[in-house]
Amino acid sequence: MFAISSTLSFFVWHMSSTVNLIPTHIEPHNDHEMKIAWNAGDSYALSYEEMRFQCPCAGCVDEHTGKRTLKREAIRKDIKPKGVELIGRYAISVAWNDNHSSGMLNFDRLRSLCEEHGKLLESAV
Repeated sequence: MFAISSTLSFFVWHMSSTVNLIPTHIEPHNDHEMKIAWNAGDSYALSYEEMRFQCPCAGCVDEHTGKRTLKREAIRKDIKPKGVELIGRYAISVAWNDNHSSGMLNFDRLRSLCEEHGKLLESAV
């Protein structure tokens, strides 16, 4: 587990895997983006706004239809993580400064978000 506070302290953990893509380091990239490094050797900057918008919890996505109920325009412009918790060996949970903390992003979904919405910072190739 690591906490994101006003001093923004983060964690690094190492897990060996040749099959699964696993984040190895997560830290602030700037005031609006999180830097996420992967065991494949690449890293991405992913906006806090996109991470918050993509929350998969029942408060943000209708459980019956799968339709996103959270509107992008409802997200605070100053959205920032207050804390990030490692969930087992498969996901992270983010606590946001809008007091939302019930969502969980599994590593596969986090990787997809990086590839679809993030900026590639370092390539493994």
